[in-house]
Amino acid sequence: MMQKVFVIVTAALVMAAPLFAQQVNQEMIDQVAAGEIAEARASWWGFNPEDSTEALQAAINSGAAKLIVEDMGSPWIVTPIKLASDQEIIFEEGCEILAKRGEFKGRNDTLFTASGVENVTLRGYGATWRMWREDYDNPELYEKAEWRHCLTLRNTDNINVYGLTLTESGGDGIYFGAGGDGNINIHIKDLVCDRNYRQGISVITGENVLIEDTIMSNTGGTPPAAGIDFEPNWPSERLVNFVMRNCLTENNEGDGYEFYLPNMHAETPDVSVRIENCRSVNDRTAVRVITGNAPELTVGGFIEFADCEFVNSDGPAISVGDKPVEGLRLTFDNCVVESPASERVETSPIAFATRQRAVRDVGGVDFGELVLRDDIERQPLSFASMALGTNLTDVTGTIVLVRNGERMEIELTEELLAEWAPRSEVPAIPLVSLEGCDFVPVVADPPADAVNAPATIRLRKASTVLLYAEEGDEVSVTAYFGQVGTSPATEAPIVVVSPAGEEIATARIPFEEEGEVTFTAPETGLYQLQAKPGSKYISYRASSHPINLTTEGAPVGLIAGGGTLYVWVPEGVQEFGIVATGEGAGEGIKVALYDPEGELVQEEDDVAAAVLLHARLDAPSQGEAWRIDVSRASELYFEDHSLLVRGVPPLLAPSPEALLRVR
Repeated sequence: MMQKVFVIVTAALVMAAPLFAQQVNQEMIDQVAAGEIAEARASWWGFNPEDSTEALQAAINSGAAKLIVEDMGSPWIVTPIKLASDQEIIFEEGCEILAKRGEFKGRNDTLFTASGVENVTLRGYGATWRMWREDYDNPELYEKAEWRHCLTLRNTDNINVYGLTLTESGGDGIYFGAGGDGNINIHIKDLVCDRNYRQGISVITGENVLIEDTIMSNTGGTPPAAGIDFEPNWPSERLVNFVMRNCLTENNEGDGYEFYLPNMHAETPDVSVRIENCRSVNDRTAVRVITGNAPELTVGGFIEFADCEFVNSDGPAISVGDKPVEGLRLTFDNCVVESPASERVETSPIAFATRQRAVRDVGGVDFGELVLRDDIERQPLSFASMALGTNLTDVTGTIVLVRNGERMEIELTEELLAEWAPRSEVPAIPLVSLEGCDFVPVVADPPADAVNAPATIRLRKASTVLLYAEEGDEVSVTAYFGQVGTSPATEAPIVVVSPAGEEIATARIPFEEEGEVTFTAPETGLYQLQAKPGSKYISYRASSHPINLTTEGAPVGLIAGGGTLYVWVPEGVQEFGIVATGEGAGEGIKVALYDPEGELVQEEDDVAAAVLLHARLDAPSQGEAWRIDVSRASELYFEDHSLLVRGVPPLLAPSPEALLRVR
């Protein structure tokens, strides 16, 4: 009886198999190989509902001029696939290509890759390529990465992609990667890039590119999280004759149309990008353009927006950073901004800014006749300078402001810019170098509680602090690795560098926990503790020896918490300054400077752009500690901020007793 049951079940399985798997059709494969037929069907090479990688790759490699990938009633489940030259692939309506779950473990594993190929057309109206975004974002399953794309293009020519939906990748819907001659003669039309992890589309390099009638939506998971991000890595890469037409970016965690171009320099071929009749809806910022600022770091050319609409951005609709007057021209022709930053009333719809390393004025933007529909009483345009002495100029056009049913035309003139963005002049207070200086503690044996920094002093991203120790000292520092945002992490390295410049110890601080940095000092002097917490923060909770923050080379970056720091003003100094900077666009701090007697010298509130706390002493210093208090702003959001010391050694300590001075 048991034998009969086994026979019946086996027969049933054999009968069911053709419904789910497709046998190889060797006769048709042979005809393709012989060149007797030019149009092939992928199922001739087989179909396995559990893994069809081998069959689909063989079909692509067959040399068929036209390949049809059928709707088999269940997805083509595959691991990474390589495309071939001189081929048109048609994905039938209803066809789904699905990344094999649990695979794509490589950080750069891509669903489809076109590398070094030409003359490829992918048609997929009603077809979908799908990956497993949630899985790739799970640190228990996958190593963190942002390059598991749906489609990668590298060193390609004459590529056409039509009609497909590219979704749920662990990176981008489409990635225009670097290599060879770049990506030339590319046509993208009627695509939907939805729910991708990093970008709808990323462009590292592209020439003679047309993207039209394409949607880039719901990007989220890892920054920049844009609809489309133009972000070359090297000066040799190109954005030439690049056109977008009738496109939509929508509901992206990041920006709609982002241009991050500091890596394109003066020697880079001029940028030429035109965005026509495109929309951004419910993105963080509709348009963001950032370039290099110094003469040798500024790319030329133009970026044009024509007949575009920017609707319901979370922040400013248009954001321009570091772009100098002499750089590429940015123009807006017949564009509309509607209801920007509706829940951030302090944020202007159009925001200009400079970062801390900027050296030239920002501008070179023509808004044409831009319609701004904004019912909030606020300035239409703002400028936040993180670099003292940089100003806003050469911004032209007319803003047609429609507010509560009333229409007003505002001509942008230099006089109006000066009113909206008062000019900044820099006092001649030099930066002081630590090089060649021999430092010792101000107090030889400070009490233990004097050398401990408060937990609220949080050093954002990569940072260096200095610690004084004498030869033979046993040094112990307690550090905490803290969260910023929501992304996971495992540990942050802290490297100890000796006064001689040698790495003598490394500690790894667990995420959201305290850890110890310990070493025996091989010599007397200043030791560097170099921390790399990624986008998160490190705070130093306890130390056996005095720790000083340093602003040499760059401002010290901090994040919400606030607290008190001290700076040592050496003997003979009569003038110094502390440059305090918020983060602009709604983020700011309150900061105050006090003299050694505790008298308030200067206080600034709602500091978003750079301000100078300027100390002028009536008589030369006798050697004394001044106090800086950082706290929550009255109106602005308290998060990222920075401090830079000018005119005295760039060191900051948590107490007067923990300060270091030149011997």
